[in-house]
This record gives sequence, structure tokens and C-alpha cells, in this order.
Amino acid sequence: QVQVVESGGGLVQPGGSLRLSCAASGSIFSINFMGWYRQAPGKERELVAGIISGISVRYADSVKGRFTISRDNAKNTVYLQMNSLKPEDTAVYYCNARDHAYDAWGQGTQVTVSL
Repeated sequence: QVQVVESGGGLVQPGGSLRLSCAASGSIFSINFMGWYRQAPGKERELVAGIISGISVRYADSVKGRFTISRDNAKNTVYLQMNSLKPEDTAVYYCNARDHAYDAWGQGTQVTVSL
């Protein structure tokens, strides 16, 4: 069984920065996808950023140029550096790690961007 644990959320003012971390543990032989989704109140969960097969990177259009995802393969950890945060980035951020044998989600971490 694979588990993921997120950390790093919080309250920040518009224009500020936060860094999220997500560590995967358990019976991991490979990770095809590892990344971040978010869900704001009343909205569907959406992809924020992800790393596919350890090579390709995808970003939501709304965060391109502001967010950067990176991965430490040795630690099975992925990071999301979020800069120039906007109020519309407010959401619960969920980490996801998946491969053909598993699809693991974290409990989520709240990010609030407000004065």
C-alpha cells in the first residue's frame, strides 16, 4: 500500500509565496505520476501541476509562470513552489501519486490567500 502525506499549506497575503511538500511511502516500485490537484469551495478538483514518468511536467494554465513543481526521486517527494499567489489560488491542495498498481491521495492541505 502506498501513502502520501502533504505539508506546507497556510495563510499568505496576495503576492506571497508558499512551498508545499508531498512524500510518498510504502510499496513503491515506480511512480508514473506525482503531482498536485486543488479544489476550491463549490468547484471541481483540478490539476495544478504534475510530473509524468519523472520527465514530463504539466501545469494548469492559471499557474504557469508562478508555480514550479520539482521532485526528489531518492525521497519519493514532490514539491510545489507557489509564488505570486492570488486570492483565486485559495483551495485545498491534494497530492496524488499513481502508477498501474495504485492511486494514492493525501488528505489535503489548505492554502488561503487573503489580506
